[in-house]
Amino acid sequence: MKFSLKLPTAKQDQFEERDDVSLNILQKRLIGVGVIIVFFLVVILLRFYFLQVTKGDDYKRRAYNNRIRISTVAPPRGHILDRMGREIVTNRPSFNVALVREDSRDIDGTLKKLGPVLGMSEEELWGRVREASDTPLYLPVTLKEDIDWQTLAYLEYNNREFSGVRIEVQPVRVYPYGDLAANIIGYLGSISKKELENADRSIYSGGDLIGKRGLERLREADLRGEKGKRYTEVNARGFEQQMLDGIEPMPGRDLQLTIDVDLQQIAENYMLAGEKSGAVVVLEVNTGRLLAAVSTPTIHIEDFVGGISRRKWKALMDNEHKPLMNKVVQGTYPPGSVYKMVTALAGLARGVVNENTSLFCPGSYRFGNRTYRCWKHSGHGMVNLCQALGQSCDVFFYQVGQWVGVDGLAKYATELGFGQQTGIEMEYEKSGLVPTKAWKQEVKKRKWQEGETLSVAIGQGFNLVTPIQIANMTATIANGGTLYRPQLVEKVIDPEGKVVEQFKPEVKSEIKDFSHFFQLIRQGMEEVIQGKRGTARQLRIEGLPFAGKTGTAQVVKVAQYRGLRDEDIPYKYRDHGWFTCYAPADKPEISVTVLVEHGLHGSSGAGPVARAVLKHYFAKRLKEGTLSAQE
Repeated sequence: MKFSLKLPTAKQDQFEERDDVSLNILQKRLIGVGVIIVFFLVVILLRFYFLQVTKGDDYKRRAYNNRIRISTVAPPRGHILDRMGREIVTNRPSFNVALVREDSRDIDGTLKKLGPVLGMSEEELWGRVREASDTPLYLPVTLKEDIDWQTLAYLEYNNREFSGVRIEVQPVRVYPYGDLAANIIGYLGSISKKELENADRSIYSGGDLIGKRGLERLREADLRGEKGKRYTEVNARGFEQQMLDGIEPMPGRDLQLTIDVDLQQIAENYMLAGEKSGAVVVLEVNTGRLLAAVSTPTIHIEDFVGGISRRKWKALMDNEHKPLMNKVVQGTYPPGSVYKMVTALAGLARGVVNENTSLFCPGSYRFGNRTYRCWKHSGHGMVNLCQALGQSCDVFFYQVGQWVGVDGLAKYATELGFGQQTGIEMEYEKSGLVPTKAWKQEVKKRKWQEGETLSVAIGQGFNLVTPIQIANMTATIANGGTLYRPQLVEKVIDPEGKVVEQFKPEVKSEIKDFSHFFQLIRQGMEEVIQGKRGTARQLRIEGLPFAGKTGTAQVVKVAQYRGLRDEDIPYKYRDHGWFTCYAPADKPEISVTVLVEHGLHGSSGAGPVARAVLKHYFAKRLKEGTLSAQE
């Protein structure tokens, strides 16, 4: 028996209508999903097109740059030569450890492992990193300079243990003659933040070495050279894979100085051997070229290679003998009796004395209610100008100074170069002091006392000079009145050996119509050495007649030490010793000035140094006997 179920027609139509609606909704949804899929496909395709076609070259370049590291290569600084072309300063390669923060996956871990290898604490290493915190991450931070070969080999062999660490080669200074002329040459140091702020950023960047003192600083533009570039391929972890082509650095220019290495060594050795603190200056009389410039005690220049330690820097700062000071131009001292040439010139020029003037020296001079002593308590008797210079008679020059007056003395002191910078190419040169009535009223707020003129006339009182000024004055007297600007740099030479700049003697001023006066003063200076009573007669050199002047500059008036033996007086209260001279006496070529701080007497402390310099300079002619015979 068969059964069939038939729905009413109306019901069947209702179900069919519902199926059609559901199908339409489903179709619409499928179409919407398809549109969305097509939209995103189009966006993705457009993005691919943008990245691959429109920006393809740009991203290719960026990828290449991520693969290629570009670093700067420090140029070798120019050499510093003496007048004969001998190298005083040259270069050698230094291997420095640097960290590229961008390439280091774990800076803290790297520094922990690196500390024991470099012999540095983790704090020290982090300090170096923090100092570079305001520089881009891709720039290397120098962690330690000038590592030894053993450390270099270890780091190179185990380089994959130190993420972001690399070795950089940088030229550093070498000093074939040790500390010779250290205060003239100066030293290098890492550029400071303040210096970097004021520097040309296209030339300098953080960590660069820059001249800090001396010629290294003054001639930085000539010596520094131009940086090169190094291109290195690195992997994704920042480790170097291979070296690519680069741009070679351009070495700096060489400086050829007027300094004579042999004379410089002789002068330094004599000063240092006796542990003398002071200065030596040797000038060519007729050109102003500087042949030697010594300041002692000197700095140990190798201490500054790779950066000086705080302990050594503090020791230099605390040293009472001031090794960081270039005493040639920065030390100011009372000139003592070497000033008597100024007083003599002033007296001759003003007509208060001449070659026939003779004055009596009983050992003291009464002025007002005070007695001014001569260094020779028994007196010199009757002396003329030449004898007064030769025997350094204080009483004679007390009277000349009184007749000329302090402003008259100041006039001729200024003409001989005192009270002003000489203009030599050395930093922080002092002007010294030439006192006048107006100066005291302005500075001290007190009226000038005439008794003070007597002290000035023999180089005491307010007088202050530098060793380079005394040397220049001596040269001016020797050549008859031409005051030169002392010259230190002779030539600037490019890396190809071409002279790009050459300097000639420069005349600052000329004292005219005084040739006879200078001749009389030179005769008096000859008496110092050649005279029977000359104050430096023990310094004579057989076969070389020369002329000079001794000086003792009082440091402080301390009555309790009067009459004591020299060795019983505390060092800081002992007088300074001066000796200045020129040679040969008949045809002057060089002047030599020596100052020994607290060296007491010029003839015994400073004189032997000058004598050694003269003997070396004229050694060949002395041996051949071609100089004038000793009278």
